[in-house]
Amino acid sequence: MKKLFAGCIAVSFAVMLAACGDDDSDFASRPDGKESSSTTPSSKVIEPAEVMTGTMTDSRDDQTYNTVTIGTQTWMAENLNYETANSYCFNDYATYCTKYGRFYAWAAAMDSAGTWSTNGKGCGHGSKCSPTGTIRGICPEGWHLPSQTEWEVLFTAVGGISTAGKMLKSATGWNDSGNGTDAFAFTALPGGSRSMLGFYYIEGIYAYFWSSTEYDSEYAYYMHLKEVNDNAILDYDNKYYGLSVRCLKD
Repeated sequence: MKKLFAGCIAVSFAVMLAACGDDDSDFASRPDGKESSSTTPSSKVIEPAEVMTGTMTDSRDDQTYNTVTIGTQTWMAENLNYETANSYCFNDYATYCTKYGRFYAWAAAMDSAGTWSTNGKGCGHGSKCSPTGTIRGICPEGWHLPSQTEWEVLFTAVGGISTAGKMLKSATGWNDSGNGTDAFAFTALPGGSRSMLGFYYIEGIYAYFWSSTEYDSEYAYYMHLKEVNDNAILDYDNKYYGLSVRCLKD
C-alpha cells in the first residue's frame, strides 16, 4: 500500500517534470517518475537492417494492422487495439484507441487468464511466474509479446541502442521537436501510459511498451522512448501500469 501511495505522488511529480524540464540524460524515466539506470547493453556501431512492410488481420475482431520486417523480426507497426479486461483507451475515449491502440496491465498483456494460451497463465501483480519461451499473451494467433532480449535484437537491427529511439519514433506527434525519423517504419507514437490509480499522462512525451520478461512478483520489463532522447531504454516497473503492446511474429 505504501508503494502504491508513493507511486501516485511520483506520477504527479513526473508530469510536472515532463512539462517543465529538459532532461536528456541517459537514465530511464519510469512511468511512476522514478529514475533508474538503463538495463540495455552498451551501444555499438551496427549496419542497419533491411525493411519490408505488409499487413496482418487479427481474426478475433477483424482489425488490420500494418507490419514491418526489420532484419530477422516481423513486428506490428501499430500498437495492439484488441479489447479485453484490464485494457484501456487514453483518457477513456475510444478515439484514442484508434490512434494509439489500447493500454494493458501486464497481466492482461500476458493473458493471465489463459484465454489464448497457457504460457502466460497466472502471470500478474503479486504473482512471480517467471515465464519462459515464447509468450503469446494478448497477441493474435501466430504472434507473441516480445521478451526483453527480443527488444534488444530490434535495437541492434536499427543501428544500435544510442540511436534506436530516433529510428523507431514516428516522424510526427512528439512534443518539443522530439520527432524521430521513422527510418524503419516502426512508427512509435507518444501515447503515454495509464497509472496504477487510473490516471492518464505524458501523451506526446513518452511511448511505453511491455515485454514478456518478469523482474519479480511486482515488476516487469518494458521498453520506452522519450521525446528528448535519441536512444531507446529497457527498464522495469509495476505490473499494474497500463502500457502499449507491440506484437512480434512467431
